[in-house]
Amino acid sequence: MGKRVVITGSTRGLGFGLARRFLERGCRVVVNGSSSDSTLKAMEKLGQYSANAAGVAADIRNPHDIRKLYDAAVGRFGGVDIWINNAGISHEMRSAWELDSGVIDSVLDVNIRGVLYGTIIPFEGMIKTGGGKIFTMEGLGSDGFMLDGMSVYGTTKSAVSYFTRSFAHEVRGMDVQIGTLSPGMVVTDMLRSTVSDGSPESLKKRKFFNVMADDVEIVSEFLCGKILASTSQSPRIKWLTRHRMIGKILLAPFRKRDFFS
Repeated sequence: MGKRVVITGSTRGLGFGLARRFLERGCRVVVNGSSSDSTLKAMEKLGQYSANAAGVAADIRNPHDIRKLYDAAVGRFGGVDIWINNAGISHEMRSAWELDSGVIDSVLDVNIRGVLYGTIIPFEGMIKTGGGKIFTMEGLGSDGFMLDGMSVYGTTKSAVSYFTRSFAHEVRGMDVQIGTLSPGMVVTDMLRSTVSDGSPESLKKRKFFNVMADDVEIVSEFLCGKILASTSQSPRIKWLTRHRMIGKILLAPFRKRDFFS
């Protein structure tokens, strides 16, 4: 039987793309959304894979819900081999002092608390059952890059990047891989929301994304294969390498892409 995979925040975007790719490779996958409605809709889209897929609604801000998600995967498939902390939310491109405190709290809770407990809880289960792999999705700010208007979001990604590396160091020598996934710029609803106002600045960013971004299908296929093949203790799987960036720049004059029409 294929690997048993849990992907948080996998009812749409890159998470959903990953779920589909793992299922195509014969894995058994637990799809997760924050609501029953979103989870059910995702499962309906994966209808042809229903025998190997399960949907579990869980709020990853809550450690009790994360444990429920893990236990549900064990109950359905007998264990968890791969856990992917994909769930994350962003905010409007506004300076930190312009954001509502409720928005800030939500971004911190989902992007930081969700990853901390989304690493600790599956680790505790995996270490009892022979090991596994836990990956966390990186994003803007993971490498220290700063973008005006995205300070809060970038802070969360910087924080979880440090946590993941530090946690991997703490568990070195054990049978659980702790790694990160760096997907680069993927055309999802989250990315589109940053260039949706029609301003000159947004139009400029669209041109940049049309050169550098990639669709979900390409990135999810790459990440899925690399996750399954990874063997190092603390792997960092990166799609948008320097080599790929140079290639995109060189090809830009010869190909026309529009992800936002």
